[in-house]
Amino acid sequence: MKYEMMVGLEVTDDDLYSQYRAAMMPILQRYGGGFRYDFRVSEVLKNAEGRPINRVFAIYCDSKASMDAFFADEGYLQAKQEFFAPSVGETTIISQYEIAI
Repeated sequence: MKYEMMVGLEVTDDDLYSQYRAAMMPILQRYGGGFRYDFRVSEVLKNAEGRPINRVFAIYCDSKASMDAFFADEGYLQAKQEFFAPSVGETTIISQYEIAI
């Protein structure tokens, strides 16, 4: 079973965020990961945590252990620091679950 997270972000710099995605994708793929869904959101009707969201996506890896290893990967952490941190204002983890794909 794959492990997936549904995430909401407030992206404040689309160009820099695109560079983050380009830098992290090869690393994510090494952990058997990818994106199943990716949306730009113009209106949020209900938001339990109250943080702004303008991007929602489903990211997966081969397992929870693979996802944890991906997020701890040194190359990922460098891409996150260089591109993600200055391009994203808020992060909301909407849910995490196992899926069969």
